[in-house]
Amino acid sequence: MKLSELVRELEDVNLSGDATVTGLCSDSRVAGEGDLFFCFGGTHVDSHIYAREAEERGCAAVVCERDTGVSIPQLVVKDGREAMARLCAAFYGHPEKKLKIVGVTGTNGKTTVTHMFYNILLEAGKKVGMLGTLGAKYASVTVAPSLTTPDPASLFSLLGDMVEKGIEIVVMEVSAHALALKKDCPICYDTAIFTNLSQDHLDFFGDMRTYGEAKKSLFSDGRCKVAILNADDRFSQELSCGEYKTYGLDSPADSFAIVEREELAGTRALLNLSDELCEVFVPLTGRHNVYNALAAATAAGRYGVGAVDIADGLRKTRVDGRLEWVGRTRGADIVVDFAHTPDGLEKSLTALRPYCDGKLVVLFGCGGNRDRGKRPLMGETAARFADYAVLTSDNPRYEEPLAIIKEIEKGYSAVSGEYTIVEERERATEYAVGLLGEGDILLVAGKGGECEQEIMGIKYSYSDKTVIGNILGKLK
Repeated sequence: MKLSELVRELEDVNLSGDATVTGLCSDSRVAGEGDLFFCFGGTHVDSHIYAREAEERGCAAVVCERDTGVSIPQLVVKDGREAMARLCAAFYGHPEKKLKIVGVTGTNGKTTVTHMFYNILLEAGKKVGMLGTLGAKYASVTVAPSLTTPDPASLFSLLGDMVEKGIEIVVMEVSAHALALKKDCPICYDTAIFTNLSQDHLDFFGDMRTYGEAKKSLFSDGRCKVAILNADDRFSQELSCGEYKTYGLDSPADSFAIVEREELAGTRALLNLSDELCEVFVPLTGRHNVYNALAAATAAGRYGVGAVDIADGLRKTRVDGRLEWVGRTRGADIVVDFAHTPDGLEKSLTALRPYCDGKLVVLFGCGGNRDRGKRPLMGETAARFADYAVLTSDNPRYEEPLAIIKEIEKGYSAVSGEYTIVEERERATEYAVGLLGEGDILLVAGKGGECEQEIMGIKYSYSDKTVIGNILGKLK
């Protein structure tokens, strides 16, 4: 495709020459012949410094926010990130215009709601695709996970392939980072779902107001046709959108539920979806998963899905590493969860408490080079809602694991002295399992279904579920 054709997508640009573009790239290390290389001021590195390397690797042209001094054609734009998203969408034939896209945003619950909606629509015989934290699924294709919302080149490539495979509806997780960095800016969502807002990612956003504004942008004029809002979350009142439906358990809402029975294996509830009754079993523990089911079911109703398919889709939903029961030893249960925020940890511990006849033990850490402010809050939350904690490492990245743990400890020790520090996560897990007795529950939190642990820039193979399985295997 000619660069001069692509540039029609943008306004107020300066193009120094034309070129034939055969690929898209924002990483000079993997740039190749014929690629269009994107430069922009990053959060840590300004990628304009790699323009010459991209030229040496055979890139056809550069999109940049200022002159880079290369001899290949340059497309100078005001906002490199927005330009990247719009040019990627055009390069792949604007698949976002050929699909009905359902976006799910919020601090917690995005992955679960996405899976629930996907399963419901599959049961209804719809041609549906899904992408998010756990990767992408559509037709017979499964794509390994990368980011919650992929970068524009991957995102629009995936959407383009979905169009080719006959997919008609796509449900995708939309992170606050993606919204702030304009990864998805060409997309007008057919439906936008809001789950909740609580503290997270303040290392990037700085404060809750800025974080909330990023979420809010999904619901602004022209970004979504219909919104599905959590009536029990106060932030929903700040979301300005034309047409909307609400769901909730405590506030008046279009969709609500009566919880009939809660068990560790799941929850039975009667959903009232705009006066259509739907008896469901959600095979995920906790009240927060009833909210997730209401969000998914309310959105599914927009696509002509009835109560039978909603019930069947919810019953078949399993989400890797989301409050997932993984084993039992000496009369105690072990559960793995992705909870990595104070709110998420509170919800998970609260969900498990009714099924705990003994001690409720939690093992967790916090990620390095991320929101430091939530670390003592995570500690305080664990101390309030668990009986004992094992504080350990998560993904320390470039920070010292023990320094992160000490920040968590400040919050925990202010409330309770019932905890132990074991820095290395596998040893910590073995120690925590060794504490368990009849009626106890161990929640291993923070990583969920992740299969890696990042230490000093290196991603090592690591899975909480695999580690727990190995420990239980030795105990048999």
